[in-house]
Amino acid sequence: MKRKSWIILGIIVVILLIFYSSAKNTYNTMVDLQEGVNKQWSDVENVYQRRADLIPNLVNTVKGYASHEKETLTQVIEARAKATKVSINADNLNAQNIQQFQQAQQGLSSALSKLMVVVEKYPDLKANQNFLELQSQLEGTENRIAVERRKFNQSAKNYNTFIRKFPKNIYASIFNFDKKTYFEAMKGADKAPEVKF
Repeated sequence: MKRKSWIILGIIVVILLIFYSSAKNTYNTMVDLQEGVNKQWSDVENVYQRRADLIPNLVNTVKGYASHEKETLTQVIEARAKATKVSINADNLNAQNIQQFQQAQQGLSSALSKLMVVVEKYPDLKANQNFLELQSQLEGTENRIAVERRKFNQSAKNYNTFIRKFPKNIYASIFNFDKKTYFEAMKGADKAPEVKF
């Protein structure tokens, strides 16, 4: 009888150790993946900040050549101010917050597009070395933004896939690991912008 009790106790201990090990490994992997998403979000914000930092120099360069284009320059400055005000904590990445962030950034992108149309009227400005360098840096930053948003979506996909698979979804529910929202194209992004001179 005593030997049977020890065997049953041993089986229970082994089952508990297996459960503990499974829960610990799953939890730690979810933490790693969540931190990966948070890191990628920081990288996205970093490249958007780089773009915002370039804009005052760009505006000042254009201002020297196109001082009577004050309305366009003011729109760019105001759009930059709005875009830099919107900041989202990586722990609070939900669809509404990401959409708010994207709208602020889209306003800045739109204002920059108008500025580039204005620049077309000034051949001396288009030939200015400072302007050309700033324009090149801005184009490179736009490419970086696209790359970082793609990387963010990939991190979010990896995380979301992991926490939704069985039995990990049970652990995710127990430990409050929620699905992350993706960056999505803004409505109307599938249509080419109309440029009028």
